[in-house]
Order: sequence, then structure tokens, then C-alpha cells
Amino acid sequence: MARRPAVVTIADVAARAGVSLSTVSRALNGNPTVDPALAERVRAAAAELDYTANPWARSLVSGRTQTIAVVVPDLANPTFQTILRGLGRAAAADDFHVLVSDSAESVDAERTLATTTRRRTDGVILCAPRMPQPDLDALAATLTPLVLVNRTSPDVASVRADYGAALRAQLDDLHRLGHRRILHLSGAPGSASGAQRAKALDAFTAAHPEVDLRRLPCGVDADAGAAAADAVLDSGATAALAFNDLVAVGLLDAVRRRGCRVPDDLSIVGFDDIPFARFTTPALTTAAVPAEELGRAAWVRMRALLSGEAPPPSLTLVPETVVRATTGPPPS
Repeated sequence: MARRPAVVTIADVAARAGVSLSTVSRALNGNPTVDPALAERVRAAAAELDYTANPWARSLVSGRTQTIAVVVPDLANPTFQTILRGLGRAAAADDFHVLVSDSAESVDAERTLATTTRRRTDGVILCAPRMPQPDLDALAATLTPLVLVNRTSPDVASVRADYGAALRAQLDDLHRLGHRRILHLSGAPGSASGAQRAKALDAFTAAHPEVDLRRLPCGVDADAGAAAADAVLDSGATAALAFNDLVAVGLLDAVRRRGCRVPDDLSIVGFDDIPFARFTTPALTTAAVPAEELGRAAWVRMRALLSGEAPPPSLTLVPETVVRATTGPPPS
């Protein structure tokens, strides 16, 4: 039976380089106190022996796991997936790993996951947390370093999209097309973006009293959109604004199955511009959330905090309206 090759240890590297164990450790961890020539000798010895540092041992020495935790409310949502892609790739470029947890829209799970994952990682990023503001502020005081995505809290680094401004732009577009009976399908009750949208709806109603703008409680996925089809058609609305693209896709499919022509009989507007929004039939009008950019920006702020630096200022990005084929003038 062939013998297993011996595991190369840090002691082997030290012996090959003719230095102490502590010098090897400091050299391989990039400690600037090590003489450059000596550090190069250590790296050469490690390369010759094909030595790879034990990540757990390195963690014990440095006090770092090289891992951050990200808590999201719904991992099935393509927007959160895109945020994670931007964040994960940026973190990987800096040799960090990302531990992802899904709270399944549960505030209690969200709080527990944030606390427990912080004990096992170097920092936490909370993506669109659903908990009430006082609870978020209290939790934020116990989680450092912390970055928030699509929420804010005093003295906490954050990045967010301005959902209110984007929704107002969508409403203005429908108004210009001639729609005067509009229905908004609201999403998750604890969503901070939902609160932004509610303010935009109130402001639009105040500016346009001639418009019959109603709100229909809904959910956040395609099934919720499909389930709302009868209520939408019975409302007499000529345009429906969905909480997100998933809801819009479900609604679009369901009303077309009922013989409704989109956009001739009903205009439908989504939100997020998920990857397959442009492939629906007809193609979905929506608002493009710069999700990947939000993820990258969140990592930039976390990296600064981990380095002991002041993070860049909080960032707000405005989603852009993407007009496709599900919107048009109201039926005459």
C-alpha cells in the first residue's frame, strides 16, 4: 500500500528557511516588521515545500476568519441574489468568504441569524432587514462591524436604493399615458422599501386628486401576483403597479389566462428588473435596481471597517425606469 505523503508543517518551512516559527508566521501573514529579504526566503521555502497554511490555525493567530455574514430575507428573490453576486465577487477579490443566511421573511429568525453568525465571522451585512426601526437600532449597537443594505440606522454604514423616487417616476409615467385608475400591489408588511413607496403614493395622491389610486395588500412572489388577478380585474383599474417583478410576472400570466390583453386592457409595471423581466410576453416595464452595485458598495464599506478605517459616506442610488411592452395608454 502506498504511503500517504507527509503533511508539510510550518516547522518544515522554518527549518528549510533557517528561521524561527514566529518569523515564518509573521512573514506569511505579511507582517511589515519582517526584513524583506528574510520574508522572501520564507516564501521561497514555502513554495518549494508546497506549504499551505492551515486556515483554522491562521484564524487563531490573527483573530480573523476572513469570512463575513450576510443575512437576506428571501434567497429565492433574484434581486437579493444579484446583490450577493456583487458583494461576493468583491469580497473574494480581497480574499474574503461570504456566509449567507436566509431569514425567510421572519423577524425573529433575522435577529437570531444576525447575532449567531456574527460570533463566527468578522462582520455582518444585513440586507433589507424586516425588523422595526427601534429593534434594528438596538441590534445594530451590538453588531460591529455592521453594514446595512436598503435600511439605515444612526452611525451605521449603509447603501440603499431610493424606492420612493423610482415609484413616483413610474406613477408619473402612467399619468402621462392617461391612466386615472391605478392600483398598487403592496408587498411585505415590514419592508422598509414598502414604507418609502407608501410615502410616494401619498405624495402622488396629494398632487393628483383626479387619480383614483388604490392599494391592494399582496405578497412578494409570483404566486401572490397570480392570486391577486381577480381582485385587480374587478377593481376597474387600467394600470397595476406590482411590488416587484416576481409579483408582476405572476399577475401578468394570470390576467392573460383570463383573456385580459396587456397592455390594451391593463398596463402592468414591475420593480427590480430581474434578469428574465425582459423575456416575459409582453416584455415587462419595470424599474432597474442597481443590485450588483449595491452589493459591491456594501463590501467597500465593510472592508474599510475591517481595516479600522472610516467607511465611505452612506450611498443612495435611484433605480431607473425601463419602459418595455406591458404599459400603454388606458383603454378608451
